[in-house]
Amino acid sequence: MSEISQRRVIIGDVHGHYQGLMLLLKQIEPASTDQIYFLGDLIDRGPQSAEVVEFVKENNYPCLLGNHEQMLLEIMTGKNTQSASMQGWLYNGGQATVASYRSGKIPQGDLDWFESLPTYLDLGDFWLTHAGVNPNKTVAEQTLNELCWIRGEFHSMTKPYFPDKTIVAGHTITFTLPGVVPGNLAQGQGWIDIDTGAYHPRSGWLTGLDITNKLVHQANVFSHVVRTLPWKDAITIIEPKELIGSRRLF
Repeated sequence: MSEISQRRVIIGDVHGHYQGLMLLLKQIEPASTDQIYFLGDLIDRGPQSAEVVEFVKENNYPCLLGNHEQMLLEIMTGKNTQSASMQGWLYNGGQATVASYRSGKIPQGDLDWFESLPTYLDLGDFWLTHAGVNPNKTVAEQTLNELCWIRGEFHSMTKPYFPDKTIVAGHTITFTLPGVVPGNLAQGQGWIDIDTGAYHPRSGWLTGLDITNKLVHQANVFSHVVRTLPWKDAITIIEPKELIGSRRLF
């Protein structure tokens, strides 16, 4: 089957891996008519967060607010001045983000851009957010923290949140979910998780999900291997009962 033009491709958590992102985009070969979306967590952990942010900004790619951008904003704008919070962010990749800026300081322009990022995007048949939704609340009732941080309640939903659209999220590395091997996506009741752990030594896979042609494009930031797979070969189905008591990484 030939691919449909004017693709919609959703890219998972990049976490400062600019070279891996460039490798992935080379594999995708986006045309000017394609729509590219980012699920947030452009920054932290990897060595080139500043370059990733600059690239996404310059190309005007729609991007969501991730929990790592939220942490940075709360600390840099003075909303969260607790020393423990600052140390927590630095420990979870913030130090690498600061170091990626030549001046050692995150410019106000980038902070303003982070502040402008939405927490979700509705594409009609697909609904994008960084972490997921609280299944017990309406869209209007969802909080910023839930859309950026939620895990268990979202993944263990026993029925789809939307009757007519699929949620695509990142945030939770897929191999931390039961039965998912590193590199595979995870799919549950009305959702697909595409954070395949680009920064993590057990994986290294960065994912771009082509929702138009149902293809999964991937690049490994460590081995530099690239691949394109049909959905059926790249997604592990998760049953809600399998998530009871399962362990998840931050």
